[in-house]
Amino acid sequence: MIPEIDTILYASDLGVSSRSAFLMAAKEAYHHNARLVFLNIVEPANSTTETMLDSFMEEGAVEQMRAQGIEKIKYLMQSHLDAFNQKDLKDKIPLQHEPITRVEEGPAAETIIKVADDIKADMIIMGTRTRTHSALGRFFVGSTAQSVMQLTNRPVLIVPLPED
Repeated sequence: MIPEIDTILYASDLGVSSRSAFLMAAKEAYHHNARLVFLNIVEPANSTTETMLDSFMEEGAVEQMRAQGIEKIKYLMQSHLDAFNQKDLKDKIPLQHEPITRVEEGPAAETIIKVADDIKADMIIMGTRTRTHSALGRFFVGSTAQSVMQLTNRPVLIVPLPED
């Protein structure tokens, strides 16, 4: 039996070169008439950084900066979606479902898997950059993508990305 793909999780770092992975995710969502969830993860600051920031800033300033940063990320995600609708779907059939955006905080691979579990994703799509051009370097996938593939029981589609 061929599994149904109803929900696709697309994880992105919002880099300039991530467009090709987003287009692949949108194509798969359209092809399967699936819901597309667009995820960006904010990695938490380590405790040393938090302590240093807290010692130099007024109480609540760090949390306010974090909230402003999250809002900027949400704006960038919506900008990506708007640009996609304007450039790539103009005069074509739009996605059947409005993409959902999510911003989460945590370690990247673990958070991707947690969100995939939360939304019952049938597939995870993400891009990865090759950091080296050697034969051995091309064999290995980026660390986040590698971890997701090793830790999840869901299908993962990895899209190679050009360098920013």
